[in-house]
Amino acid sequence: MLRDRERRESLLMLAPYVAGLVALVAVPAAITLGLALTEYDLIRSPRFAGFENFRELWDDTLFWTALRNSLMFILFAVPLRLAGAVTLALLLHRRFRGVAAHRTAAYLPSVVPDVAFALLWLWIFNPLYGPLNLALDAAGGPTPSWLTDARAAQWAVIIMSLFTIGEGFIVAMATRQLIPGELYELGAVEGARPLHMLWRVTLPLMAPTLLLLLFRDTIFSFQASFVPALLVTGGGPEYATTYLPLFIYRNGFEYLRYGYAAAATVSMFLITAVIVYVQYRIVRHWRRAFVV
Repeated sequence: MLRDRERRESLLMLAPYVAGLVALVAVPAAITLGLALTEYDLIRSPRFAGFENFRELWDDTLFWTALRNSLMFILFAVPLRLAGAVTLALLLHRRFRGVAAHRTAAYLPSVVPDVAFALLWLWIFNPLYGPLNLALDAAGGPTPSWLTDARAAQWAVIIMSLFTIGEGFIVAMATRQLIPGELYELGAVEGARPLHMLWRVTLPLMAPTLLLLLFRDTIFSFQASFVPALLVTGGGPEYATTYLPLFIYRNGFEYLRYGYAAAATVSMFLITAVIVYVQYRIVRHWRRAFVV
C-alpha cells in the first residue's frame, strides 16, 4: 500500500512536467513534421506535397550555404564557449575577496535581452567609432570591417557568443565545488603537479557534466546565431552569416513558405541529433584516455 501511494504521488508530481513536455515539445514537433510534408502559405489550405520540400532543400544552394555557416559556427563557437566556461569555473570556484563580483560579471551578459545585447555589439563592431577597432588601432593591430567583410562578420558572431556562457559557467563551477578537496591534498602529498591534477583528477571527474554542457551548447548554438545574424549582420555580407535559423525564419515569415521552413527545421533537428551522437562517441573515447 505504501509503495502504491508513493508511486501515485510520484506520478502526480511528474504530471505537470509530462503535460508541459507534450504540449510544448511533442505537439509542436508533430505539427512541424506534418507541415514539412505540405505546401502551406497561411492563406490557402495546406496541400500535401510528400517529400517535395526535402527534395527542394537538397537542390537549394542557399540552404547548403546556411548549413555550412552553421556548422562552421558550431565548430569554433562551441569549443571556445565550453573552454571559457570551464576556465572561469576553475578560476572562481574558490572563495576569496571580491569573488561574488567576478562571478556576477561572468554571468551578467547571459541575462541581457538578446535584442539589447545585439544592439550593444552593433556599436562595438562599428568600424569607425566602435571601441573594439579604436582599441585595436591604438595597439597597432588590424582593424577589420566587422560588418562588411564576410570572414570578419563570421568571427563577429562567434565573438558575441563567447560572452553568453553564464549558464555553462554556473554548472561547471558547481561541479568543480563538488569534487572532494581530499583528492587534491593527497595529490599534493604525492608531489603531483597542478597540471597533472587538472588532467588526471579535475577534468575526468567533471567529464559527465562537460559532456552534457557540450550537447546543450551544440543544440543552443543553432539558436544563438539567429539574433546576431538578423540584427547585427543581416545575414550578410554575401550570405556569410545566413545560418539555418535565419534561413528558416525568412522562408517562414518573410516568404510565407511554412511547409518549406518546416522541412528545413526538421532537417536542422536531424543534423543536430547526428552531431550530438558523434560528439558523444568522441567524448566517450576522450574520457577513457584519462584512465591511468
